[in-house]
Amino acid sequence: MLRRALALATMLVPVVAPAQQQALASWIALDAPVGLERRTTVPLIPALTRATGGSWQGDALGNLTLRKGSGLPRRVVACAIDRAGFAVTHITSTGMLRLHRVGNVAHPLWDQAHEGQQLEILTERGAVPAVSAIANGHFAQQHRKDSLVVTADDLWVDVGASSPADVAALGIRLLDPVQRRLDAFRYGDRTAGAQAGLRAGCAALVAAATGAVTTGETMFVISVQSAFGWPGVGGAVARSGFAPTEITLLANGRAERQQRWVRAGQFAAVNVGTFRAMRADSVRIVSPAVRHAGTLMESIGDADATWLLEAAAAAAGVSTPSSAAWVPVATRHRSSAALDAPMPGDPFATLTRSLAQLADLPGVPTHEWRVREAILAQLPAWARDRAVVDSVGNIIVSAGPARDTVVFMAHMDEVAYHVAAIVRDGTVSLRERGGVINSAWEGQPAVLHFPKAATGAPDTLMGVFVPRDSARVKNPRALTAWFGLDSAALVARGVRVGLGVTSPKVSVRLFGSRFTGRSMDDRAGSTALLMAVRTINPASLNHAVLFVWSVQEEGGLVGAQVVAASHGASTTRIYSIDTFVSSNTPLESPHFAFAPLGNGPVLRAIENGSISPPTVRAQVQRAAAAAGIPLQIGLTQGGTDGTTFTFFGAPNTGLSWPGRYSHTPAEVLDLRDLQRLARLIAAVAQQRPEK
Repeated sequence: MLRRALALATMLVPVVAPAQQQALASWIALDAPVGLERRTTVPLIPALTRATGGSWQGDALGNLTLRKGSGLPRRVVACAIDRAGFAVTHITSTGMLRLHRVGNVAHPLWDQAHEGQQLEILTERGAVPAVSAIANGHFAQQHRKDSLVVTADDLWVDVGASSPADVAALGIRLLDPVQRRLDAFRYGDRTAGAQAGLRAGCAALVAAATGAVTTGETMFVISVQSAFGWPGVGGAVARSGFAPTEITLLANGRAERQQRWVRAGQFAAVNVGTFRAMRADSVRIVSPAVRHAGTLMESIGDADATWLLEAAAAAAGVSTPSSAAWVPVATRHRSSAALDAPMPGDPFATLTRSLAQLADLPGVPTHEWRVREAILAQLPAWARDRAVVDSVGNIIVSAGPARDTVVFMAHMDEVAYHVAAIVRDGTVSLRERGGVINSAWEGQPAVLHFPKAATGAPDTLMGVFVPRDSARVKNPRALTAWFGLDSAALVARGVRVGLGVTSPKVSVRLFGSRFTGRSMDDRAGSTALLMAVRTINPASLNHAVLFVWSVQEEGGLVGAQVVAASHGASTTRIYSIDTFVSSNTPLESPHFAFAPLGNGPVLRAIENGSISPPTVRAQVQRAAAAAGIPLQIGLTQGGTDGTTFTFFGAPNTGLSWPGRYSHTPAEVLDLRDLQRLARLIAAVAQQRPEK
């Protein structure tokens, strides 16, 4: 779905106080991959010209320059707009993309922070959503030797394609840039995003350029290709005929504020060739203080941004502008492609919207209330009237006469974290809930969720999953989060042990019928069960059926245990509606659990904790055949809610969809499988269980 234009709008965003915060976020969010910055910078010229009262000029590489004042001294003040990333270097026969890093990065976890995440390919036609493959969370045993930090050479990109032709249909070509699909965001008094300090330099430079140069002449430069040693500013100065007497570079953020003069060879980030091009003996380096420098979560505080503006203004020979001088720029909004207006004739439009509405809700174990309310609201009238919420929060809908009970159960919760402790500086230690893969959360945005509150009260708090400063092994032993506040402020906000912590999530439609979003396990199952209930006439049932949406499946099967204790002894069948974790990925061996996406739902016959009897499997197969539903059958790793019923004598059978990259932010499924799964559930529900 290519509805988002890559080219940036040239109008300024309406200023909403505080202007500094909005400006920082907008500059950090700009799409400007190294080497293709001109797509971003040239459209900015009209807006920047209006904002600063001067005529900005662009060159062939994408550098933007503005000269103000006259005489001596002659100053150059430059920032860098580019950002290191990746380029497509290979399109495989199965439609996967391979990458190579473009531009230098210093942090050892930069590449790994892109594994198992939503990405986007910046094509000439627009931004194409994708995910980076990661080993299935349920297959940890098979990957126990994969212990080293991930590099760019380990990354595989999944756009939902099955062939090179599919990739071409999306407009993807070799060398197209690839980046994390992530907006800048605020937490505490900070603005976070990749190379936040460097982009804050451009925001500060433009703010300084709104002022008048009091003595001499200043050349303001928004430069390109700083990742290659700042050749952009060198070329802009060399071709301008401007002979500077002093040069200031607003450089990458560091752990502490820094202003220093360096000579050629003394600062590795600036190539010696850049010095030669500018005919400079030395340059002033100005670096703001940032947290988590060099990561996707690099963040700059408001006070450090103000300091940076003051430093830029002093270097440019202008009086420090007021806070109103900050200039926000328009950026591309990364909305949910799953909730965009459907394409004409899209057979999955309704399913996509229903799934996204559930998938994008947080549902940390013990805090599933948002998902529960959404499911209750989407039930058909007859089911909503009969719905019961039990003592732990399960939803149970009963239908049919009281005999030969069959249970269908999906779960509402997702893998996540709970607050385990809060230390004095506000760092929050976390306890895993379910089989989370810590490497897929480290160095990503964090969201702390408060209990259901009165209308208008904030129910979330943004922060970051703190990345390690250095690492050789892939997985951190434990994760911490920081929300920009100390412990006293957190407690005052209502933060306490046991609250849930996740990361932001937005479901996205990939190519064709492929769909990605975190917590497909088990929002997809919950959606399929809802769809099935909508098609069933309860008066037509000749036996008892319980439709259950359970809580706390991840890490304990708590909700299922409560239902099994009440209904297990009278249940003849339990069908768990959950993921079939498929080895249909480039990172897994196909020797087991191989169920290709798009080939139909899966009868999950064997798993870690239970096995379905052949007679039950045969009955499901007959129901599928009668309804014309293609059915796969197999064995996979993991467990389901239905295991709790086996101790009461009810066989557990999984009715599933094949899914990739389980228990990670990159989970992928095929909507055709989910649509057919809903039909299969309805067919089995209306089939009298055989003795």
